[in-house]
Amino acid sequence: MIRIFKNVNEIAEAIAKMLLVLIEKPGTQSIHIALSGGNTPKAIFGYLNEKYGTQLADNRFHFWWGDERCVPPGDDESNYKWASELWLKPIGIAATKIHRIEGENIPEKEAISYSEEMKNCVETEEGWPRFDLIMLGLGDDGHTASIFPNQINMLISENWCEVATHPVSGQKRITLTGNVLNNARKVVFISTGESKALMVRNIAIEAKPEYPASHIQPVNGELIWLLDKDSAQLI
Repeated sequence: MIRIFKNVNEIAEAIAKMLLVLIEKPGTQSIHIALSGGNTPKAIFGYLNEKYGTQLADNRFHFWWGDERCVPPGDDESNYKWASELWLKPIGIAATKIHRIEGENIPEKEAISYSEEMKNCVETEEGWPRFDLIMLGLGDDGHTASIFPNQINMLISENWCEVATHPVSGQKRITLTGNVLNNARKVVFISTGESKALMVRNIAIEAKPEYPASHIQPVNGELIWLLDKDSAQLI
């Protein structure tokens, strides 16, 4: 499903409605959500805090990350930092419900540790964690989470997490793998800006296989694209 909006605030409103649906779902003991990083999610987190506040502070929510740069939590490059400061902490989400990737640790050890934490908290289906909602961004090179085109084997990894290396900067990152992403109940790609328009077409419409994001197709779940009008102009 592809949905097109005027601006990022309208996209944030759509995310809010998805979260409210999860809150209203009866009989759910825990709700597991994986967040993404980047400038567009920052704007979304700020909107959710300002517009909805504690209305979205349900104590069943558990927050995770689809990927994280291997930096300390206070670093401006930390995905955790911005989600926490702009949204999770201001609305009072308990620290025990915020499952950050500890980017300051040895990457290989942290990938294992984060996988173990998921195994202890998230229900599984067919041997993989079953997230209720995963938010994903789209890189200019067609990567998503931190699965890059030159490391596309992470799409079929038997591990829940892998250590990725940014192909340009060489920065280490920890990412959920393709099998984890594709086992979610709902995956939401979020993309904004004219610079993403061609890549959105390459992936959302043409599903070109050389781009990792084209391979995110939930096995038993829903895939939704939330686009602003600029990023959707070629579809």
